[in-house]
Amino acid sequence: MSPSIEPARLTFALDGTPVSETYGDVYHSAAGGHDQARHVFLAGNGLPERWRGRDSFSVLETGFGLGLNFMATWLAWRNDPQRCRTLEFISVEKHPFSSGDLAIAHAAWSEFASLSGLLCTRWPSLIAGEHRIELDDGHCILRLVFGDAMEQLLRLDAAADAIYLDGFSPARNPELWSPEVCHALARLASPGTTLATWSVAGQVRRSLSAAGFMLEKRPGFAGKRQMLAGRYVSDRSSPFYDQGKKA
Repeated sequence: MSPSIEPARLTFALDGTPVSETYGDVYHSAAGGHDQARHVFLAGNGLPERWRGRDSFSVLETGFGLGLNFMATWLAWRNDPQRCRTLEFISVEKHPFSSGDLAIAHAAWSEFASLSGLLCTRWPSLIAGEHRIELDDGHCILRLVFGDAMEQLLRLDAAADAIYLDGFSPARNPELWSPEVCHALARLASPGTTLATWSVAGQVRRSLSAAGFMLEKRPGFAGKRQMLAGRYVSDRSSPFYDQGKKA
C-alpha cells in the first residue's frame, strides 16, 4: 500500500501571497502568479508556438504547488486554435494541497475559475505515486506524481518536450535542484527538449549543464533581473555542450 503524503498548509504572507511554512518561501511572485507563469514557463519554453501543428505535447514540472503553471498552460492551450490535439502535463509534488485549500487559493484568479472547479472536483487522494486526471474529453491529461522528486522521477515513464523547474528556492529546498534530480530530468528529455526556471543560481546552472542542457540567461519577471532557459543537447562532445558547462 502506498504511503500517505504530508500535505501542504495554506498560509499567506502579509501581502496576501501564499507561502510555505515548511520551506519559508512563497509559491509565486508577489507581482502575480499567472503573469509569472506566462513569462517564465510558457514563454521560456517557446509556448504556445512549439505545440502548434503537433498531435501531442508533453510538459514535465518539478513542484506543482498551487497548480498555477498547469492552469496557465491549460488555459493557453484551450485558447489556441492551432493547439496540439493532446496536452500532457506531468508534475511532481512532495507536499500537495488538499482540494479545499486549492479552491481557496485559486479564488484570487478569476480567469481560472472554471479550470479550478474542474481540477478540484477531480483532485485525487493524497497518496504517494502517480494519479492520472483526464480533462477536456481526454485531450488534456494531468499526471500528478506525489512523493519525493528523486524517487518518483526515476520511476517515471515519460518523454518531455518542455520542462518547468519551479521548486522553492535552491537555498531553502536544495534537494529539488540537485545534480541527481537534473540527471533524472535529462533521462526524460530528448534532443530539443526545452526548460525554463526563474532561478539562475550558480549551482543550478552547473547541475543542469552537467546533465546535458545548454543554458542561457534571459530577462526575469517583475523585479527579478534574470531567469534561465535551456535546451537538452544529446551530443555531449559538441562545442555547445562545452559552452553550457561553463554557464
